[in-house]
Amino acid sequence: MSEIINKELLVDSINYQNGSIVSKQILKKPNGNITLFAFDKDESLTEHTSPFEAVVYMVDGEMEIKIGGIPYSIKAGEMLVMPANIPHGLKAAVKSKMLLTMIK
Repeated sequence: MSEIINKELLVDSINYQNGSIVSKQILKKPNGNITLFAFDKDESLTEHTSPFEAVVYMVDGEMEIKIGGIPYSIKAGEMLVMPANIPHGLKAAVKSKMLLTMIK
């Protein structure tokens, strides 16, 4: 069944948790998945690699995402493509929510 999901519904469908990162899986398929994340301010994911391409859509807030050592400041309403096999990490500059789409 199809459903239209707007930005406000995404923002409201996951809550921040103090000092934590919260995730909610939206869709999981053999060829990829979509996950919504809520990061408290200054929460981060350490640098890592993935064998798959991914697209980050910032739903709320602002993050610094480093890809191959190059920092990108991504704000609500912006997207960033993260290539496969390139080290990347991120840190929430403020409380932030992002939608991650991973393509296998």
